Amino acid sequence: MSLKAGDSFPSDVVFKYIPWTEESGEITACGIPINFNASKEWADKKVVLFSVPGAFTPTCSVNHVPGYIQNIQQLKSKGVQTIAVIASNDPYVMSAWGKANKVTGDEFLFLSDPDAKFSESIGWANAGRTGRYAIVIDHGKVTYAEIETKKGAVEVSGADAVLAHL
Repeated sequence: MSLKAGDSFPSDVVFKYIPWTEESGEITACGIPINFNASKEWADKKVVLFSVPGAFTPTCSVNHVPGYIQNIQQLKSKGVQTIAVIASNDPYVMSAWGKANKVTGDEFLFLSDPDAKFSESIGWANAGRTGRYAIVIDHGKVTYAEIETKKGAVEVSGADAVLAHL
């Protein structure tokens, strides 16, 4: 079942995550993965969650993530408290990808959707990988949810599309 505007965000969504710390800020530094209970953490927040098929891939690294990084302030001005990107990559890769993009702190999270479990649960996975999509969650309610239908496209899941719907 895919998510759509008006739905409640599922109550059992848990991703894997390595929190950023200054002491482990180097791209080669490994942290310890922990569970990130998105349902609980985001219950009282406005969140933009977007998904990419893979970290360090051309479309994701050149066309998708940079748009969100460049628009952090505009998203915040619309009340967004957290921006999160997920992929089916392991948490070590996602952590390194965040560091490669010079993202620090907890306003922009690089989360792992192991085995594309969440993406599969909403019908937006492809061959064990997360699809390319964006979801806006406002205090537990989905207000925007769109998946890309064209390979390599960043039209409905990019920062500009999300900003237009906030």
